[in-house]
Amino acid sequence: MVRLGLVTVMFPEPHPAPGPTPGTESSTMSKATRSAAGARPPEGLGLPGRPRLPRDIKVMLAAAFLIALGFGLVAPVLPQFATTFDVGATAAAVIVSIFAFMRLVFAPAGGALIVRLGERPVYVAGLLIVAASTAACAFAQDYWQLLIFRGLGGAGSVMFTVASMTLVVRLAPPESRGRVSGAYASAFLIGNVCGPIVGGLLAGFGLRVPFLAYAAALVLAAAVVQTQLSHVPAGSRAAGTAAPAMLLRDALRDSAYRAGLASSFANGWATFGVRMATVPLFAVVALGAGPGSAGWALAVFAAGNAVALTFSGRLADSLGRKPLVLAGLIVTGLATASIGLTHQLPWFLLASTIAGIGAGLLGPAQQAAIADVVGNERSGGRVLAVFQMTSDSGAIVGPVIAGLLADQLGYGWAFGITGGVLLAAAVGWLLARETFRTTDK
Repeated sequence: MVRLGLVTVMFPEPHPAPGPTPGTESSTMSKATRSAAGARPPEGLGLPGRPRLPRDIKVMLAAAFLIALGFGLVAPVLPQFATTFDVGATAAAVIVSIFAFMRLVFAPAGGALIVRLGERPVYVAGLLIVAASTAACAFAQDYWQLLIFRGLGGAGSVMFTVASMTLVVRLAPPESRGRVSGAYASAFLIGNVCGPIVGGLLAGFGLRVPFLAYAAALVLAAAVVQTQLSHVPAGSRAAGTAAPAMLLRDALRDSAYRAGLASSFANGWATFGVRMATVPLFAVVALGAGPGSAGWALAVFAAGNAVALTFSGRLADSLGRKPLVLAGLIVTGLATASIGLTHQLPWFLLASTIAGIGAGLLGPAQQAAIADVVGNERSGGRVLAVFQMTSDSGAIVGPVIAGLLADQLGYGWAFGITGGVLLAAAVGWLLARETFRTTDK
């Protein structure tokens, strides 16, 4: 499976900073950074206390919507398309898994390319690689061709995912990182909701058509980024020099970054792994509620996520990152653990909704905290690639372990352990520093 980025943000007025601290950037932005982030509007423009988002952030949001919309076109039909080559359910599942596996393998290379070439070239190249591989999937003549083409798309996917994350970190003003992350996640969520609807309609014209539509959406997103993104990255790249790269060992010295890796792994395990693989099985097998119940579980999770995204980014920019991360991990952990204890569909759907709310609380604050660690004036390609890898690892490992637990001990254990992983990540954040107050207040 692929994750298209779950980031979210909103924001209040900035606070004067006492000065730079180790592992963070000063809140006094350099001229180059001000150019990248966009000038603050004067008083009276926009809503009181809510400065406008930089234009380049809006460009990134438009691209995010197109990417998510396109992925949503393909996701519902991919396994079904694989079975047209006379393979079983397991082989069809491998087509989905190979994408996530290739993302994980190529993440370090993607981070290195960003450090060497810059964010935008890698972002656009990644989009075009996925567009080409997706279009090739539409013309695959056998299962092995489909497997190879889909796998190549995973390499491009991690390129644009990490590059887009790096761009958002660099472009978002420090006081607005929560809001930007929230808006970014919302754009993906809306695209992911609309995509399957359109994809289902296109599938009526043949299972190959959604792949071509996805490829077209990616080409359009690449064109938007290439032609409309006008920023000059911080670090004097306009003068021909690259922004200094943050070293991974420096990031690992930061307690917030270490806690972020733990929560990213836990969120990948639960939200992107177990939710997609184990929750539908539980609904059908354990509850006996029919295939439609699995769709409802995913829908109410998305609804809860959407509700939380309307305010969680703003709170992360006012209360701080740590309270929202802790709340998100605890709410999601307890709700996920309780799913295995439900015996009736209404309680199952309620627990899924609450888990979605928790994920919506977690995403923007977690992303903003990692952005605080990297800062606007450094390239975080490798650091953010490792952060992405932990999430992908959780999404791969989580369903496997949950499936084994469900088979051997029951679904109660599967969801209980998954909830426990989220709560363990919360313990890590209890010991971590608050990044927002040390950098922006």
